[in-house]
Amino acid sequence: MKPMMKKLLCLLLFMSLALGILLGCAGKRPIAREATGPDWSSLTVRRQVPLQSATQFSLTEYDQGYTLLDIPTSGRFLLVPEGVSVPKGLDEDIVPLLAPLDRMYLAATSAMDFFRALNCVGDIRLSGTDKSGWYIEEAKEALENGSMVFAGKYSAPDYELIFAEKCDLAIESTMIYHSPEVKEQLEKLGVPVLVERSSYEQDPLGRMEWVKVYGALVGKLSEAEALFDQEVSAVAPLLDQPRTDKTVAFFYITTTGTVNVRKSDDYVPRMIALAGGTYAFPDLSSGSALSTVNMTMESFYDGARDADLLIYNSTIDGELFTLDELLQKSAFLKDFKAVQNGNVWCTGKNLFQEPMGLGKLILDMHRVLTEDAPGELTYLHKLTGGAN
Repeated sequence: MKPMMKKLLCLLLFMSLALGILLGCAGKRPIAREATGPDWSSLTVRRQVPLQSATQFSLTEYDQGYTLLDIPTSGRFLLVPEGVSVPKGLDEDIVPLLAPLDRMYLAATSAMDFFRALNCVGDIRLSGTDKSGWYIEEAKEALENGSMVFAGKYSAPDYELIFAEKCDLAIESTMIYHSPEVKEQLEKLGVPVLVERSSYEQDPLGRMEWVKVYGALVGKLSEAEALFDQEVSAVAPLLDQPRTDKTVAFFYITTTGTVNVRKSDDYVPRMIALAGGTYAFPDLSSGSALSTVNMTMESFYDGARDADLLIYNSTIDGELFTLDELLQKSAFLKDFKAVQNGNVWCTGKNLFQEPMGLGKLILDMHRVLTEDAPGELTYLHKLTGGAN
């Protein structure tokens, strides 16, 4: 056998043994402390955390500071405070999470905004998004100064790094269900996996209410409840105001020339309604579980030509700044009422990563629906120029 071939085989053998040792040790790495606490069945409920709009989770507080987080289809997690032991006789499907959770792996990008709002970005040690993928400045800064490190995207995490960093929780979006082997492998390494479902909330306020989940994880539930109440209070005055008679279309144009719009029961049409407008596609649905629908430009033309307001969604397609940029995507849009009247707006690219800003977006929408010159807004900017 040639010396080079021998070296290659030795290297492959070494890597195989190293991985085997790593995965073998993973089974010995406990997810939780030994269960020496009180009997689970003896604990009494102190409080069911009130939820105003969210439907995709529940939080229940028990004696001695335990909090049970229940996320349908994701699992049940018991938050165990410092200085307190895991209860004995805990239901087998409940995963104990031991405080402090300060070495988390975050693959669900939209959750970072909740940590930022709670001043807890420092509790995220491992990121599933590298610096170029973040619009949240605190996340960029953390990656730059090394307090957070990139550990691979959700579908291809760096298992060795995650294990070496003693990760105490992996927070994933439902995209992880497309790579079930990743979730399984993380759990084999002793890393609990929480699949968050804030994107399944049909009410925008329900999405914001997930700040309570992350507040509970980092021991700041009361602060999270106060933050949510503050955001709701800012939007509350709109609920008592009369609706406008203006219609709104929210969309973007795909690379294939079709138009992506939201289903009628999605959270975006709900925001438009809260802002005082009427969604241009009130009866839009499909057999798909997706929250959006792709339609032909001709169908979009029929439904949105006379809309008073167009809002271009930049989250996927990128920001636009002029009407000429919009018309380059489709000449059909030139005949739209909103284009003729110069009433076309675009969202900022950071919108998807900032669910805590949905209340401000509702306020932005209300201003562009009710004010002739709303001035500077938080998440919307007007496309300049004229329809030539």
